[in-house]
Amino acid sequence: MTKEQAAELAEKCGFSHWGFFQASDLRFLQEVRDMCAADKCHKYDNCWSCPPACGTLEESRAKASGYDWGILLQSTGAMEDDFDVETMMGTEEEQKSRLAAFVEALDAEERYLPMSSGACCICKTCTYPDAPCRFPDRMITSMEAYGLVVSEVCESADTPYYYGPGTITYTSCVLF
Repeated sequence: MTKEQAAELAEKCGFSHWGFFQASDLRFLQEVRDMCAADKCHKYDNCWSCPPACGTLEESRAKASGYDWGILLQSTGAMEDDFDVETMMGTEEEQKSRLAAFVEALDAEERYLPMSSGACCICKTCTYPDAPCRFPDRMITSMEAYGLVVSEVCESADTPYYYGPGTITYTSCVLF
């Protein structure tokens, strides 16, 4: 896939913004993983797509090695006020749906690595730790679980992380 094709697909899938970055710019940080371990999202040690089940930081770094570039993909929603949970949740759902459509549209022969915003949500209840993942080929691990600081990846892609008051933005990426 070329960057031009990736941009066309991002537009077709409905992303609000996108940008490109060099995969070599990614920094896999233990500090980010430590934030996962604080379990503020209640997903740590609770699903296959999050630490520790998704693998070590070294395994994440190894998975991401060998890719040349990535596309950053964002969905931005306009909130009525700072407590507009409906827009927050709706924009997150749109982002995950758009990322799934983007990945589904890729050629099966293409080598790529998607990273989402937040934990996998394919299943209503994850089988972790009692049974294997139901959809290991569709599960997407979050950027944070890979140890990435999302705002740094945005900076590498020359794409804003924050779009101003009254907005909420969710960010994902795909490496090629």
